[in-house]
Amino acid sequence: MSQRSTALPGDPPGGRRAIGVWGTGVAVYFVAIIFRTSLGVAGIDATERFHIGASALSTFSILQLLVYAGMQIPVGLLVDRLGTKKVLALGTVLFTTGQLGFALAHSYGTALACRALLGCGDAMTFISVLRLGARWFPARNGPMIAQVAALFGMAGNLVSTIVLARLLHDAGWTRTFAGSAAAGLIVLVLMLAFLKDHPEGCGPAAGPRPGKGFVRQQIASAWHEPGTRLGMWVHFTTQFPAMVFLLLWGMPFLVEAQGLTRGTAGSLLTLVVLVNMAVGLVYGQIIGRHHAARLPLVLGTLGATALLWALAIGWPGAHAPLWLLITLCAVLGACGPASMIGFDFARPANPPERQGTASGIVNMGGFIASMTTLLAVGLLLDATHDDYTVAFASVFVLQALGLSQILRLRGRTERRERERIVASRVATVHVPVRPGGGGLRA
Repeated sequence: MSQRSTALPGDPPGGRRAIGVWGTGVAVYFVAIIFRTSLGVAGIDATERFHIGASALSTFSILQLLVYAGMQIPVGLLVDRLGTKKVLALGTVLFTTGQLGFALAHSYGTALACRALLGCGDAMTFISVLRLGARWFPARNGPMIAQVAALFGMAGNLVSTIVLARLLHDAGWTRTFAGSAAAGLIVLVLMLAFLKDHPEGCGPAAGPRPGKGFVRQQIASAWHEPGTRLGMWVHFTTQFPAMVFLLLWGMPFLVEAQGLTRGTAGSLLTLVVLVNMAVGLVYGQIIGRHHAARLPLVLGTLGATALLWALAIGWPGAHAPLWLLITLCAVLGACGPASMIGFDFARPANPPERQGTASGIVNMGGFIASMTTLLAVGLLLDATHDDYTVAFASVFVLQALGLSQILRLRGRTERRERERIVASRVATVHVPVRPGGGGLRA
């Protein structure tokens, strides 16, 4: 089924103005990702600055994911109630303050609090950008808009890996992190000057002010839709292997378990990011033209990830061959774009005034899975004396759980989508008969 067939007459027009406004929101998200991933290149410096060990260092990443996941539904509710601009402005202030505080912190506790503040602000960006795209572009462009936003996020990851790593070496801790915080001030000014929640005439329908039951009703209504739940499980199942690999455990696995040099391991992690950017554009094009390709792409990516992961950790002998590790990293690069398909199930299942809440539910899925796996791998490594085969096998448990839920919900989601398409076509062609005749009857 083509995505074009589901477009409604009331769709936003898109165009250059939409690109400019949406691009401003994406710039905020781009900076947030740079701040989010900046610790990944500063791990060794952080252990020296704050006098901490590996477990305390990993707490930075786990806390950040915990805050991010916990904020998703509250942020979605805020976006639906207050609008994109206010929430995005608040998020920018929070993650910029967190980055600046991290630059000036000298104690572990202060640094931890600053990363939590950064994670809180970061949590407000992606859902806001998704809602901005839904308000400014036609529905048929939704898959590509979401994938391009994610692509810019991965570009922020590259900036952190390449640029901040060099600045950290040349300029030192305080200058690097404080200087990067200036980017947050720049995008805040741009956003306040140019960003609008929606085009003229395309705002939300007027209605009564939300009452005391607004939060409960929004969450219940979004969760009631099978498309929202399917989107959450798609995000849960496909995002976390690459996230866990990039965020914490990829480098130790490649160096300690596979015997690669740090330079080669870093190149493989960069490959994950580059493939993610390329595959995101391909998936966006495919889904935009062939809506029915969503689930096959998800299941194909899931199957390929599980297969390559199993081969890499179960390869007989001391180390897996380099070609297999390269292939694994290339397949992991497709996990991010596949997880974005979760939003393409939730988006048509919910009206515009509920998009933020639904997106928050979906986005929460992948980060819960990532946080769970980060903890599980660490605990299993300690329990097995650094046996990566056992520790990394925990990935299959979450994949199996997610796959079972995807298969359970796909039929209900397809039926609901067919019902909505039929209803929208009837509403589009029906014109009520005016008293006295002269009207048309569909």
